[in-house]
Amino acid sequence: MAKEWVEMTSEEKHEALFARWMAPKDPEGNDLKFQSPQAEEAFKERITRIKDAIQMKKLPDRVPVFVTPSFFPAYYAGITPQEAMYDYDKCCMAFKKFIMDFEPDGNLGALVPGPGKFFEILDYKLYSWPGHGVAPEQSYQCNEGEYMKADEYDALIEDPSNYFTHSYLPRVFGKLDGFQMLPALTGILEMYGVAVNFIPFGLPPVQATYKALFDAGAEALKWMGAMGAFNGEVTAAGFPIIAAGFTKAPFDVIGDTLRGTRGIMVDMYRQPDKLLEAMDRLTPIMIKMGVSTAMMAGHPIIFMPLHKGADGFLSDEQFKKFYWPTFKKVMMGLIAEGVVPMPAAEGHWTTRLEVMSDLPKGKTLWMIDQSDIAKAKKTIGKVGCLFGNVPSDLLVVGTPQQVKDYVKNLIDTCAKGGGYIVSNGAFFDQAKPENVHAMVDAAREYGVY
Repeated sequence: MAKEWVEMTSEEKHEALFARWMAPKDPEGNDLKFQSPQAEEAFKERITRIKDAIQMKKLPDRVPVFVTPSFFPAYYAGITPQEAMYDYDKCCMAFKKFIMDFEPDGNLGALVPGPGKFFEILDYKLYSWPGHGVAPEQSYQCNEGEYMKADEYDALIEDPSNYFTHSYLPRVFGKLDGFQMLPALTGILEMYGVAVNFIPFGLPPVQATYKALFDAGAEALKWMGAMGAFNGEVTAAGFPIIAAGFTKAPFDVIGDTLRGTRGIMVDMYRQPDKLLEAMDRLTPIMIKMGVSTAMMAGHPIIFMPLHKGADGFLSDEQFKKFYWPTFKKVMMGLIAEGVVPMPAAEGHWTTRLEVMSDLPKGKTLWMIDQSDIAKAKKTIGKVGCLFGNVPSDLLVVGTPQQVKDYVKNLIDTCAKGGGYIVSNGAFFDQAKPENVHAMVDAAREYGVY
C-alpha cells in the first residue's frame, strides 16, 4: 500500500482520501455499521456536498452548512465547561445532543474541550482552563510567554526533537522538568559509555517525570477512548466529522507557543535570518504532522488555526517575507499528498487575501471570520472553498430573522457556482440556540441550487 501511495499522483491521493472518508471503518478495521440505511445515505450525501464545495463544483442540491462551536454544546446541554473537560461521558452527551438537535452537514466532534485531568497531571502552563485558572463556567485562556529564549534558535534548528524534549516541554509542562537531565539519545552508541548515558534515568526527578508521563498517558487513553466511541456513534448516525487533525503555519508555531507574540515581533528586527531559518526547519515537520494524521484517520481535511498573520500583526512586506512563504509551503506539501488544508483565518485577514489566493484551485477549505467576505470570494474564493463569516456577536445578541437575513446575503454573495459553505466564522461559546437554528435553517431554505 505504501508503494502504491507513493506512485499515485496528488489528484489520485486526493480522491483516495475522500473515498476512505466516504467509507468509514470501526476500531477493528471493519466497515462501520450505520444505524440505518437512511443514516448511511445521509452521511454520504453530506460528504458529497462538502467534497463538491471544496472542489469548486456546483452542488447537486444545496449549500452545505457547518456549525463549529467551542463550549457552546456544554452550555446548551446545561453543563459547565469544567464538567465537559473532566467528565467525558457528560462531554459526549452534550456534543451528541448538539449534533442531533442542529443536524449540520459537518461538525468537529467532541474534542474541543480537551481532557482537563490530563492537563492537571502534567501541570500544563501554556493554558488556564475551566476550574484551573479560570472560573468553571468560562472558556480556557492562553498564557503568553517566551517559552523559547531568544538565544535558542540554533538549538531548535540543529535538532527540533532534542530541543523540544530538553527545553520547551519542561517549560510548558511543570511535571516534565526531569527531561532537562536526560542525555541526547543520539549519543547512545555501541557499548562504550552506554551505561553512563543511562544514569539520569535512575535519578528521582527523571523517574518522577516518567511516572507523570505514564499517568498522563493512561488518562489520554481514557479520554481518547471516549472520543473515539463518540466519533463512531455520530458517524454511524450519519454525521461526518470535518477534520482529521491539525497542523500549523511555521510562523505561528514560533509566535504562538515558543517565542510568544512579543518575542517573535522583536526577532523579525533583531535576528530575522534565524527566524527564517527556523521556519524553514519546521516546514517539513508541519507537513508530515498533517499528512500522517490524515493517512491514519483516512480523512482528507486537516485544520490549520491561523493567528499572527492577521491584519495588524504584520505589515504587508513582513507578511510576504515572514508569514506567507512557509505557510504556503506547508499547504502545498499537504496538497501534494492529497490532503485538504483547512486554514481558519481568525479575526481580520482582508489585506492578506490577494496574496493567499496563489494556490491550486479546488484543494483548500478556508474558514473566514471577520474578513470582507465579498473580497474573499473575489480572491481566495476563486481557488478555494470558503465557509463561515456568520458573526459570533450576531449569534449572541441578534434575532433569528437577523441571522437568516445575514445568511441569505452570504449565500447571494458567495454561493453562486459553488465553493461556499454556511457556517459561523469563529468558535463560539455563548449563543442563543434559536439563532444557531436560524443559521442552519437559512442554509437549507436559501441555499438550494
